[in-house]
Amino acid sequence: MMVEPMNWISEVVRPKIKTLFKRETPENLWVKCPDTGQMVFHKEVEANHWVIPGSEHHLKMSASARLKMMFDEGTWIDVALPEVATDPLKFRDEKRYVDRLKDARAKTGLQDAFKIGFGRVGGLPMTVAAQEFGFMAGSLGMAAGEAFVRGAETALEKRTPYVLFAASGGARMQEGILSLMQMPRTTVAVRRLNAARLPYIVVLTNPTTGGVTASYAMLGDVHLAEPGALICFAGPRVIEQTIREKLPDGFQRAEYLRDHGMVDQVVHRHQLKETIARICGLLMDVRPAAAAPAPASTPEAA
Repeated sequence: MMVEPMNWISEVVRPKIKTLFKRETPENLWVKCPDTGQMVFHKEVEANHWVIPGSEHHLKMSASARLKMMFDEGTWIDVALPEVATDPLKFRDEKRYVDRLKDARAKTGLQDAFKIGFGRVGGLPMTVAAQEFGFMAGSLGMAAGEAFVRGAETALEKRTPYVLFAASGGARMQEGILSLMQMPRTTVAVRRLNAARLPYIVVLTNPTTGGVTASYAMLGDVHLAEPGALICFAGPRVIEQTIREKLPDGFQRAEYLRDHGMVDQVVHRHQLKETIARICGLLMDVRPAAAAPAPASTPEAA
């Protein structure tokens, strides 16, 4: 009887490679710090409210994450926002405007660059609006303007402070004059808050520029800013090319504006909730812990 000799290579040295296909790795597994180049685990940064541990660099934060960070757990609801006409100018550049909107909505899960919530912050009823920079750079168009006004109307109806987290590249060029007219409309909404003696608090985040800076973002009763945030109308590169001079270090950053009286306080993201609750409590003459619970309803969308 013939015995087949043992292949010692296959029997003794067993292959460990089970597949020739490369295992897919999530693209966003690591986050690189823009300041130090440090690589940080994505989940660690997310759990730290998008602040890089160590360097304390403040990354951009989504509107949904902003509201979740601000409101007391289980106390807030979304404010329904009005619908507006889509692409009334039938605008097209390299791509149709309606297609850009579809892409932005798929990317962010929002209908436009604003998200507004109503609930309690430190026990104090509050209306909070956050701009979504990931939606066409948080640009101001008809939908964003209507959303801001609806947030102001909610604050007026519920007699709450109105808090805005600004993050925008400016007016949305695809809507032309319909975008620019949102600047005076939002300004009128702020004036209504002033007349009702309700606090309007603005938190300037990176970046806040263009027509947003030239309107409602700089009309607050109190202006807070996150560390290192770019806050300007025209950016530093445009200014340097225009005046042909080198700008000082830190020009148009949050700390520079604070030192020159344009920002009241630069606040670390982890301290924003406590700071805003304290300021609003003082302005409303209400201690946050003793504030009445927020109502469970919001205005219906027009």
